[in-house]
Amino acid sequence: MPGVLPDGETVPVDGALPTTALREVGARGFGVYLHVPFCASRCGYCDFNTYTAAELGGGADRGSYADTVLAELALAARVLGDAPPPRVDTVFVGGGTPTLLPADDLARLLDGIDRTWGLAADAEVTTEANPESVTPESLKSLRAAGYTRISLGMQSAAPGVLAILDRTHRPGRAAEAAREARDAGFDHVNLDLIYGTPGERAEDFAASLDQVVAAGVDHVSAYALIVEDGTRLAARMRRGELPYPSDDVAADRYLAAEAALDAAGFSWYEVSNWARTEAGRCRHNLLYWTGADWWGLGPGAHSHVGGVRWWNVKHPTTYAQRLAAGHSPGLAREVLTPAEAHMEDVMLRLRLASGLPLTALDDAGRAGAARALADGLLDPVAYPQGRAVLTLRGRLLADAVVRDLLP
Repeated sequence: MPGVLPDGETVPVDGALPTTALREVGARGFGVYLHVPFCASRCGYCDFNTYTAAELGGGADRGSYADTVLAELALAARVLGDAPPPRVDTVFVGGGTPTLLPADDLARLLDGIDRTWGLAADAEVTTEANPESVTPESLKSLRAAGYTRISLGMQSAAPGVLAILDRTHRPGRAAEAAREARDAGFDHVNLDLIYGTPGERAEDFAASLDQVVAAGVDHVSAYALIVEDGTRLAARMRRGELPYPSDDVAADRYLAAEAALDAAGFSWYEVSNWARTEAGRCRHNLLYWTGADWWGLGPGAHSHVGGVRWWNVKHPTTYAQRLAAGHSPGLAREVLTPAEAHMEDVMLRLRLASGLPLTALDDAGRAGAARALADGLLDPVAYPQGRAVLTLRGRLLADAVVRDLLP
């Protein structure tokens, strides 16, 4: 089931932000995240804020969801008022399974964002999709509506791994959907992989990588399996039906991904993400990683504007009820202190191939960077140029490096 949201201060009923947050909205870029909480079935490892029809119990109407989101968008326009972003650089529709909504609704939502704040001429517009939720026809409709990028949840090419993860698409369908997206005219296509699932063999992951490369995509995301409390997978492991993931196996899989993708012409630009070209990098995620502003639409969605971060109520029914009453769906918020903003900046920028300026660190942090360099965790070429950039071994130990750079 969906995880628990953090605590925070109460969001005003009208969603108003402190005046200090409105001084330079979008100065470092502005994105819109749109959450679609519907899924046809729940995967055993998933604790995202998503709901099947049975879990919703008839409490929310998928057919009216687009109108509800557009009501939040109208509220967002009122909140930003005279301090709107200069443009929307990126839109990312995630979930859940966004493509369970009709393509016409996804088109209408994108048009609403454009009418509200204006899409940049070169805006990146992404939707996530499950491979079984798209067809050549629906992909063509999405492309015609202005979507430029699609991210498909492949996870694995091995039938046994897909079964353990409770994925419903057949092996090979994700690669087919990727080719259909390219044929439909999508500029950029991503395939997601999960590695380290119990029972996954090295040859299973190698076959998944081969299939990804053969699909002709220009972006790959690969994540180690994380077992979240409250999921069906966690329950199976507690009962002893499945072993817990191995850190050593996860490291081996990561090295295999780097080797295979590098040989195929991909370059890492974030610890878990590879792209064939700079244009193929996910610009929306780069906004997150570099401290830009974004508005999150939908139940459970998080937003960040001018150092203020807030999150919406989680359940689609409560979300819709609040907006119908003319109230903000925001549940709670926090104003980041300079120390918190610095910590997040170090954590996120260090994961990027561009690295972190050493000038962003205090004396203790620079001493930690020197130790990481000596231990082979930071690039010896970038370091004299004033940047902390992770080596391949450093990527495997990224969290430990971050801890050494922070007070």
